[in-house]
Amino acid sequence: MEAIADILLVAGALGAGFYCFILARRLSRFTDLENGVGGAVAVLSAQVDDLTRTLGSAQKSAGESNKSLGELTDRAEDVARRLELLVASMHDLPQNSAPPQQDAKDPVFLRHSRN
Repeated sequence: MEAIADILLVAGALGAGFYCFILARRLSRFTDLENGVGGAVAVLSAQVDDLTRTLGSAQKSAGESNKSLGELTDRAEDVARRLELLVASMHDLPQNSAPPQQDAKDPVFLRHSRN
C-alpha cells in the first residue's frame, strides 16, 4: 500500500512538473514582445504616443485657426459698418429724375450674339 502511495505521489509530482513546463512555455509566448500580448501592448503604447502628438498638433492648429477667424470676423464687421454708413449716406444724395444724356462722342458698344 505504501508503494502504491509513493507511485501515485511520484506520478502526481511528474504531472505537476509537466503542467508547470507547459504553463511556462505558454507564458513565454504570451509575454513575447514580437508576437504576444507584450508586442500588442508595445504597439498600442506607440500608437497612443503618436495620437497624443497628433492631437496636440491639431489643437494648436485649431487655436491658430480660431484666432485667424476672429481677426477676419472683426475685419468683416468693420467693413459691414462702413457699408452701412455708405448706404445710409446714399439716401442723402439728390435723386435725378432723368438719366444722364450720352454725348454723341461717347462710344457705344454692341454685343452680337452667335447662334
